[in-house]
Amino acid sequence: MNKAQLDRMHSGKGFIAALDQSGGSTPKALSLYGVQESSFSNDEEMYTLVHEMRTRIIKSPAFDSDYILGAILFENTMDRKIDGQWTADYLWEKKNIVPFLKVDKGLADLAKGVQLMKPIAGLDELLTRAVERNIFGTKMRSVIKDANTEGIREIVEQQFAVGLQIFEKGLVPIIEPEVDIYSADKEKSEAILKEEIKKQLSLLDDNVKVMLKLSIPTVNDFYKELISDPHVVRVVALSGGYGQDEANYKLSQNHGLIASFSRALSEGLSAGQSDADFNTKLEKTIAAIYEASIT
Repeated sequence: MNKAQLDRMHSGKGFIAALDQSGGSTPKALSLYGVQESSFSNDEEMYTLVHEMRTRIIKSPAFDSDYILGAILFENTMDRKIDGQWTADYLWEKKNIVPFLKVDKGLADLAKGVQLMKPIAGLDELLTRAVERNIFGTKMRSVIKDANTEGIREIVEQQFAVGLQIFEKGLVPIIEPEVDIYSADKEKSEAILKEEIKKQLSLLDDNVKVMLKLSIPTVNDFYKELISDPHVVRVVALSGGYGQDEANYKLSQNHGLIASFSRALSEGLSAGQSDADFNTKLEKTIAAIYEASIT
């Protein structure tokens, strides 16, 4: 584990940029960027286009370590290069931004009000490659739809079990049990979730470090206890479908919680923009997310 990166993630000011759209979400991400499905005929062409989009974001002067602490990458992005360097090395060596890797393989079918992670085939090999590519940490997502205590307990137990496997490889796991922002009982789900997370944190050895990625809570500062837990490097928030302005406002009401936005980060960016317009829009977006993250 890179101590300089750990210290930066623990105490640095800024937010995490989520650049990890993958699989079925990639065409949508490209479409929002102004690249239609007619522009590619197979997965390789699609991933080349999305890497060009991510490269444009990363190389922008607006994508600066004064505002951005880390960036979450998709596996395909980790295995591609920017200006002759592996993406993770470019992020850290050229930008001073800590690289993370999305490792989950999507969601299982809904059961007990939740969607667990699908089994992560080849996880050990992927983690070995991540270490070789100088990745600092990982991210994996589950989803909570209803306030079902048994289902939420299963989600948290699965997340922490996989998280320990990741930590033992020398990486810091971002544990992400997302609560659906449209859930009718979101606040109740968050109450159950917090207790289950606290339970799992209490079982960890003293040296184990994790991060948490959670939906912005209904009750402001609801995750304050988790933010201060000695096992937790950082608690970050996903935008979860909120628009950029609403996500930033809600985030600003939660002290110590920082952003890890995807859709809200890339909102308004387009392949057809000039570099000047692209960089100006990205700069404004990054500044707004940063301000919301340093409350």
